[in-house]
Amino acid sequence: MDLFSRTWTDLLTAVGDLTDDDFARPSGCAGWLVRDLVCHLVIDAQDVLITLVTPADTEPTRDAVTYWTIDDHRPGEDDPLAALTVRLAAAYEDPGLLRFHLDDVGSAAGRAARLVDPALRVGTRDEVLTAGDYLDAYVLEWTLHHLDLIACLPEAPRPSAEGLSRARELLESIAGAAFPAALRDTDALLLGTGRRAPDAAERATLGEMTDRLPVVLG
Repeated sequence: MDLFSRTWTDLLTAVGDLTDDDFARPSGCAGWLVRDLVCHLVIDAQDVLITLVTPADTEPTRDAVTYWTIDDHRPGEDDPLAALTVRLAAAYEDPGLLRFHLDDVGSAAGRAARLVDPALRVGTRDEVLTAGDYLDAYVLEWTLHHLDLIACLPEAPRPSAEGLSRARELLESIAGAAFPAALRDTDALLLGTGRRAPDAAERATLGEMTDRLPVVLG
């Protein structure tokens, strides 16, 4: 629960520090500018708010790991939700409006996460989780998107070591295999999700695991 709040606060702070010009830079999400990614974060924050006020009275069907599914293909330009996100982001025109909307909705999502009972069962995507597991799953989401946000912003604050470590643990559990210890957490996350391709040395370090990558999360 605390790590959800810390990783989300770090991500919101990083967005708040962006200049207007930064919104037009590429992000680490293929085909998305930073503004598109920030618009996606608004939608994510709305999802968190909706889920935390959608109680369920049945036993959990998912946990922080099984919340995620592995897709066989990466979303492309024909993906309706991805296309909608790009159109929504462009409609803001003024980056300040998008920044304000994320701060407004994102702050509310953060407060809801701090107030919720971690044992509460909540429903999302036709599945049931405890609120604690749901928020733990989002540590991976926030950490990956923090890396996406700063992909072309080398001076921007990086995700916390704790967030990177937990995100790696979650990704390894989802993939069903541990990354070599020689790989830094950041590299394991970027390589593991296909955000960048491994170089020759990294392929040698990954060994047979190279053939199992990337893990495309759904």
